[in-house]
Amino acid sequence: MVNTTTTAGLIGVVLLARHGDRTGYYQEPTTYNSTQAYITPLGEQQEFELGSFLRNIYLNPDSPSFIQNISTDVVNVDQLTVRADAGGGNVILNSAYALLQGLYPSTKKSEMTLANGTKVLPPLGGYQYVPVESLEFWQSPSLTSWMECEYFQYHLARLYVSSAFINMSTTAAPFLTALKPYLGGVSNNFTNMIYDHVNVQYTYNKTYYETLPPTFLQQARYYSDWLQRNVFTDSVQNGIGQIPIRTLLPEIFWALGNMTKTSNEVKMNIQEIDYKPFISLFNVTNATVTDPEIAGTVNYASVVALELSQNSQGQHEVSMKFKNGTQDSQFRQLKMFGNTSITLDSFIQQLFWTTINSTNNWCFSCNQTVLRGCSVFNYSNDPFLYGYGTGYTG
Repeated sequence: MVNTTTTAGLIGVVLLARHGDRTGYYQEPTTYNSTQAYITPLGEQQEFELGSFLRNIYLNPDSPSFIQNISTDVVNVDQLTVRADAGGGNVILNSAYALLQGLYPSTKKSEMTLANGTKVLPPLGGYQYVPVESLEFWQSPSLTSWMECEYFQYHLARLYVSSAFINMSTTAAPFLTALKPYLGGVSNNFTNMIYDHVNVQYTYNKTYYETLPPTFLQQARYYSDWLQRNVFTDSVQNGIGQIPIRTLLPEIFWALGNMTKTSNEVKMNIQEIDYKPFISLFNVTNATVTDPEIAGTVNYASVVALELSQNSQGQHEVSMKFKNGTQDSQFRQLKMFGNTSITLDSFIQQLFWTTINSTNNWCFSCNQTVLRGCSVFNYSNDPFLYGYGTGYTG
């Protein structure tokens, strides 16, 4: 059933993939709690194409990035770990399924023969069912760590009264006033996700598409990128603004570390997420220093690849590549801490101290004692409860 080819190439890869195009939704500016959204046929196609792209990069024996000993046509489910945020309207979870359809498409090679000689082909011409771990909001804060995080809400409040925000809001004011007739019932306050409304309407509303003034979509994206970049970064690596990646890094470290073990079977670890961890990741690794244009919101169906290889000295190295949705046809090489590749040990050493690696740790880091499982922990003797000694006093 499983066909395997051995050749020089990568040891494995961790992929962070953004979901595809979705229906409109709203994020409350003071908490970033969001309403439900659903994947669209366009989003499904974007994710399918992303899966096909990744298949050509990592499952093609002729590719320089071919993953050693990975099954190329018929999926070996022991070689893949796939996890997706299952919140909202399952837009992220369904994006993962669409991506996997492109990564391991239907094939007649998945046919099997029963003991009585009967040949059975899976439905839809040999559709391949890849397990996906769906992570609900209440199960773990790993993929949605900014939600119900009090210190993150304090971070937002401080941002909205900062001189940088006030100055940019003043600069944006004439545009936001001109844009108001095109926002329906959406507030044109600078804290709002105005770009999301404009983009959804521009994509699906023909009248809107034909009447929106030139440059308005681009201007809305520009100001949105500035806002999101400041919301999901911080001045220090372990700042609360970086929390989307701080809770995801432990999974990345664990996955890459396991891939170095001879007993390990997993070759590809896929985390299907929204845009926020990308912004934080690029900031904490200093990738935006050499590529400042990646600092904003990544496009739908974007992907970051953390590729694991072994150098001539036998050291395991990590390299970070990025494809910005359908805007890019190929990966672009990014630099982490000024280097195109760094040893796995160095990668972990430089970021491990910033991580939030458990629900208990998240509760403490967010000053949350009730929601998201925090009520089971005892904080009665915690001198840092409610922010005393941390600087986060609201």
